[in-house]
Amino acid sequence: MSTHLQGSLFDQADDLSLAPLDGTRRTVLGAGAWIDLLPGWLNGADALFERLVDEVPWRAERRQMYEHVVDVPRLLSYYGAGDALPHPVLDEARAALSAHYADELGEPFTTAGLCYYRDGRDSVAWHGDRIGRGAREDTMVAILSVGAPRDLVLRPRRGGDTVRRPLGHGDLVVMGGSCQRTWEHAVPKTARATGPRISVQFRPHGVN
Repeated sequence: MSTHLQGSLFDQADDLSLAPLDGTRRTVLGAGAWIDLLPGWLNGADALFERLVDEVPWRAERRQMYEHVVDVPRLLSYYGAGDALPHPVLDEARAALSAHYADELGEPFTTAGLCYYRDGRDSVAWHGDRIGRGAREDTMVAILSVGAPRDLVLRPRRGGDTVRRPLGHGDLVVMGGSCQRTWEHAVPKTARATGPRISVQFRPHGVN
């Protein structure tokens, strides 16, 4: 599978490594929701992007949309609890997140879902991860982005101002508290020229 990623000038490392998580900055969204952001958490993220594009078993899905069946506008892959992740640095990332958020979350991150946005036409619509425990409990979803930046946009479910964060080249965002119940998030389509991006979403057991 070919890609056309323009690498970051700030991410030219050959060795993959993670920065300390104590550098995260928290933004309180309201209604018990918050996000933590750590730009450039993964050093060497562009190299990981190329590995994931070539080695992950990507699949295309189709879903019912009203009276039509449509293509899901991104490629997907999923790793359940106990599955070997596609690169050792992702195991390190999951372990580091589990340790850092142990007191707040009270359990480890166990699963990893991957989304491959091939260009600006690929997207994910407004949603919250409310299938499972996220519909009734505070929880966390941690997202590591590699490849070209794409905007993650968040909005309160009851209306209000949106929050926009461009994520790529090893950036980390963690959505926590009531975020999945009281806010929605999306990666909108864009007409701007943009390169491909992969997001890796780490979740605790039972959060989808």
